[in-house]
This record gives sequence, structure tokens and C-alpha cells, in this order.
Amino acid sequence: MPKNKILKIKNLNVEFPIFGGIFQKEVSAVHAVKNFDLEIEKGKTIGIVGESGSGKSTLGKAILNVLKLTAPDVRVNGEIMFKYKNKYLNILNQDAEKTLEIRPYIQMIFQDPFSSLNPRMLVKNIIQEPLDIHTNLTMKEKDEKIFWLLDKVGLSKEQAFRYPHEFSGGQRQRIGIARSLATEPKIIIADEPVSALDVSIQAQVINLMMDLQEEFDLTILFIAHDLSVVKHISKEVAVMYHGNLVEFNNINEIFKNPQHDYTKSLLNAIPIPNPKGREERKKKRKLNTD
Repeated sequence: MPKNKILKIKNLNVEFPIFGGIFQKEVSAVHAVKNFDLEIEKGKTIGIVGESGSGKSTLGKAILNVLKLTAPDVRVNGEIMFKYKNKYLNILNQDAEKTLEIRPYIQMIFQDPFSSLNPRMLVKNIIQEPLDIHTNLTMKEKDEKIFWLLDKVGLSKEQAFRYPHEFSGGQRQRIGIARSLATEPKIIIADEPVSALDVSIQAQVINLMMDLQEEFDLTILFIAHDLSVVKHISKEVAVMYHGNLVEFNNINEIFKNPQHDYTKSLLNAIPIPNPKGREERKKKRKLNTD
């Protein structure tokens, strides 16, 4: 029985031109994503791992099709095929009307919970905003859904009437998660959602995302630079290096038998409480490669 692929990325390239000189002509370009291919199964969580500048976040924004809004000169080529109403649509080739139609089904959780929420808006209004844009619910129905979403992420109805600055970092990220769920998405792109949080809070947010993924059958692209974090939420991992997909495998295989040198470097960078354990792991890996 064929697997149900909800997203197919084929030969994706993203370039940011660099302009210089008196006449501001293009003098160079940053190739942020290069010939990227990946198929993602519905209901799965895929980890996208790499260091800063490897193209992870650019990949996420390309899937959302928002790169042109932040960098009008960006060049995006290839295919990002999203399964919508039993047909595959290339997200990159849709007009404004169709893009608005499919936008509710692909949402994002941002890295920084402090800057991703409007400080002048009540939490209730923050979560209500996507409902105002993408649904025809009555005000009563919106209120019911907002309070229901807050309960799902571990917050109370009373907290809906507070401002973001009244919450901790972990609570703000929960608000961001509630907002991302408001339009009942099929895909959520989580762009390093726990990197700005304390370690103890990271575990709580990751556990919450795992529970929500199972309950709502979400497909999650979990972007991170730390393989130890990704290991807890993803069964499959795509490793990016300088815009290239250098390795894609089951998380257990990645840890046991990494194929690419960069993947090995990421594994060696994971902090280990016992320094001798790191040396033993390096020796074991060296024996496996010899």
C-alpha cells in the first residue's frame, strides 16, 4: 500500500542576490537551498537539522511561500507539491487567491516567543486573528474555539485576557502553538521552537507538541540545530549542510551509523555528562568506519 505523501519537495533552489556598486547591480548570490528533494508522509514528524546558515529556516519559509514578502528579489525554483483536496498543487506557482485558500493548512511556530506575538494585543485577539482571516465563524464560535485551544496547550480561559509580556517564555510559546492550531492545519513548520527556552521548559513544550501531533494527526517539520532535541520528537531526520540535504534517515540509524562527516560532527557536538563516554563513542564509531 503506497504511503500517503502530504508534501513532495523536488529540486528546490533558493537564491538571495547580492547587489553592489554605484548602480546596485547584482554582484553575487547566496545559494541558501540547493537542489533539495524530500517527500514527507502525512501524520509524521520530520526533523530538519543543521547549523545556523545551513538553510533550515529558509526551507521552512519557502514551504510557507513567504520569502517574497521579506526578500522581493529572492529566486525560488523547483516544486513544493502540497496534497490539497486529493490533488497535488505546487505551492510556488499559485496566485494570491489560491495561496490564501491553502494558507490555513500550513502554519508556523516561530523560534522567538518574545517577538512573534504582538505586545499590544490580548492573547485572545492574537489567536483570533487567523480565525478572522480564514473562517466565517460567529464571534461566539470564535470565543469557544479560542478557549478550547488555550485549554489544549495548558493555559486557562482567564489568561486569554492578558498581554504577552505577562507570560513566561514557555507560556508564550504555548500561545504561539495555540495560534498555529486555530485554522486546523495539516502541516506545522516548527522553526527552532524551543531554542530560546530553558532546558526544563523545552521538554514540556516538546511533550506538548508530541501529544498534539498524535491527537490532531499533524505533519510537523521540526527545525533545529540540536540532534539531541530532535531525537525526542522525530523518527526521521534530514540533515542540511550549506543548503544541501546531505543525509536523510531514521533517527536511530543517524545516531548509530551516520553516513556523512557533517552528521558525525553534529553528533560529536552533543554534550555528554560523562567525558569518557564521548571518547568511547568516538572510538566505537571509528571502528565501524574502518
